[in-house]
Amino acid sequence: MDLEIKGVAASLRSQIQPLSGRKKPLKQGWTSESWAGQNPCPPVVPRLDLGSLVDSDDEEQNIILENLPAPTGKYKLKYQQYKTEMKEGYKQYSQRNTEKTKSNITCQQFPRNKTDEKGVQGEEAIENDLTTLDRKALLQQGYADNRYDALWCARKSDAEIVVAERKKQTVAEQVMIDHLSRAVISDPEQNLTNEKQSACILPDPKMASLRFRKRTLHETKIRTHSTLTENVLSSKLQFGGRIISRNGRDTCRELIGFFFTHDQSLTVYEYRQFGKNRTNVLPFIQKNIYTHQRGRRKGKQYQLGDFYIGANLTFLSSDHPNLPDSVKENTLLILRITNIDQIALDSLKTTSEEPADDVTSQEANDRLFFKAIQDALKVKLHKRGVRILTGLGKYFQQLDKEGSGLLDKADFKQALKLFHLEVSEKDFESSWLILNGNGSNNVDYGEFKRAIIGEMNEYRKSFVRKAFMKLDYNKTGSVPVVDIRKCYCAKKHPQVISGHSTEEEIKSSFLETLKDACSKSDEVSYCEFEDYYEGLSIGIVDDEDFVNIIRIPWGI
Repeated sequence: MDLEIKGVAASLRSQIQPLSGRKKPLKQGWTSESWAGQNPCPPVVPRLDLGSLVDSDDEEQNIILENLPAPTGKYKLKYQQYKTEMKEGYKQYSQRNTEKTKSNITCQQFPRNKTDEKGVQGEEAIENDLTTLDRKALLQQGYADNRYDALWCARKSDAEIVVAERKKQTVAEQVMIDHLSRAVISDPEQNLTNEKQSACILPDPKMASLRFRKRTLHETKIRTHSTLTENVLSSKLQFGGRIISRNGRDTCRELIGFFFTHDQSLTVYEYRQFGKNRTNVLPFIQKNIYTHQRGRRKGKQYQLGDFYIGANLTFLSSDHPNLPDSVKENTLLILRITNIDQIALDSLKTTSEEPADDVTSQEANDRLFFKAIQDALKVKLHKRGVRILTGLGKYFQQLDKEGSGLLDKADFKQALKLFHLEVSEKDFESSWLILNGNGSNNVDYGEFKRAIIGEMNEYRKSFVRKAFMKLDYNKTGSVPVVDIRKCYCAKKHPQVISGHSTEEEIKSSFLETLKDACSKSDEVSYCEFEDYYEGLSIGIVDDEDFVNIIRIPWGI
């Protein structure tokens, strides 16, 4: 095939043709470069004039300007609005970042010789000065400035909501199946009626033994008082709960409860997941009418007004023999309501009227009293919360030699004095009377710490539980420090991004402060993990900032 090349002489064609027609391979030891050296390009090939070429960007720009019609006034107005909104949004974003940076600098830059600068001496200087552990713990607050990916976070939240709704639906269906299919069969009247009938019939010696007879589950002609229907059971309030316990395995149990308004009864089910696909729903608290077992409402029946986020439901462990052994070790089973179906609650409150009593106002006064004590102590715990709360937990464990979780009044006074948590004698006596409602000389130290110091809300605590459940994949209630080191990621910490610190330095500072809170050097229990973030939560006002501190390093 004869190819015509523009700008090449005819004599060149005759020179190229034998080369292109050569079919023999190059000799061994010859390369293309050596062959090109022996056969240089002919000098008649013209040079490429780069100046004559037209810039592609200019060419495209000219084409666009020629073919694009002039924008109308409508589009000009939209563009101006968009431009104004973008400028305003960027201005607000810059202001927020500036404020965050200033607050972060004030929290992270602490004077080393604070005693010399302020001229404070004695115990007050020791109390006000920040230790090395305090400074290392405060490094975790840097994650609050690094906003999580909004799009990814929204997708993750939507997926979590879908999974949670599926769990609730699965449990609700199981509850309806259990109580509708077993209502008549499990009615005690069936047994009584059968016993009366069998008492009137004399035994026949020729009759077959009982195990060979054909029996039915119940006599269908007998009417019972159990008239449960789907419409009756649909008038219910669904809520999520968790166990308040020092056992990490029990604390991480997923519980979903139901309160039925037709008879003021309640039941609690446990949702279990084995692997990725296998799930099971089992009754945890049987359906029955229960009463308060502690506090000012002790002995009173549970009503609709007792169900709200943060409320405690108390049960006697002896009344439920099917509970796990770790739960039955305590006399009282305390369930904390973590979430609730607010739409159903509002609907049920409009149809049911509950008379107000004096106990409600007394409980409100008690909450206000403890809130005042907590606000006074938060000023001292603002930057030292991690060290004081974790140290207080270790100190209580050392005093509790029997392992019952109960301490007397003198122990609590000594602990408050040791950690410089000053509470007036009058406030301490009043709080002791409220907490020691049963008249005994001992109070659970976990309850005392939650009442005097306070605790994070259930929204924050749900993320702490998620992080621990991700680490504790065997559901043992404790996590080895080696696994924590593997899972903790400090790549997105602001100091790592800016280059002021390495990832290993941030990780080591976190592990050092966490190990200081642990009774064992090689593993972390759930209570110790929760106390760490409980102290960190005191100095953080915004819930989303605290959620970022959990989400970013643990990847949840």
